[in-house]
Amino acid sequence: MSLSKIIEDYKPINEQEEKDKEFMLEMIQTFGDETLNRTCLACHFSASCWITNKEHNKVLMNWHNIYKNWGWLGGHNDGDANFLRVALKEAHEESGLENIKVLIDKPISIEILPVAYHIKNGKFVSSHVHMNLTYLFEANEEDQLRIKPDENSGLKWVSLDEAIEITNEEGMKPIYKKLNDVIKSL
Repeated sequence: MSLSKIIEDYKPINEQEEKDKEFMLEMIQTFGDETLNRTCLACHFSASCWITNKEHNKVLMNWHNIYKNWGWLGGHNDGDANFLRVALKEAHEESGLENIKVLIDKPISIEILPVAYHIKNGKFVSSHVHMNLTYLFEANEEDQLRIKPDENSGLKWVSLDEAIEITNEEGMKPIYKKLNDVIKSL
């Protein structure tokens, strides 16, 4: 399936997603498949995951070393147009969880995420945006967690409400609420 088709097939659930979908399609039209790579400096795709426990009353959050904030797990596509595969890979790498169940195999959310300039692995990274697709996974909260030191320095299961409360990025609060609403609808 083409990159454009993946985005075109997504059904926005609110105005934010409608506008972000338009932006993504415009960037694909402008930059093509290059948007799947970090070499597209202004904007590129990423895939995130919202991992809930089996009771669907908690989610897994990680302390992100660059953002200095509790947040979801995810990462860059790095050329891979299979967003679900990218989200699963990132979930395994960033949490150490081995048994992750895909609850919904299509994105449950799309969003444009501004990324401030920062230093990563000793190199300057200019400000840009991530065009993000989010997937819903389930895992056993009793399974062993393992941080990925170059990405995060903490992992913890928190209640759905606490996930919104502990993020210090105001722009993420409505996104996490939207993701929690999907969990509550299961």
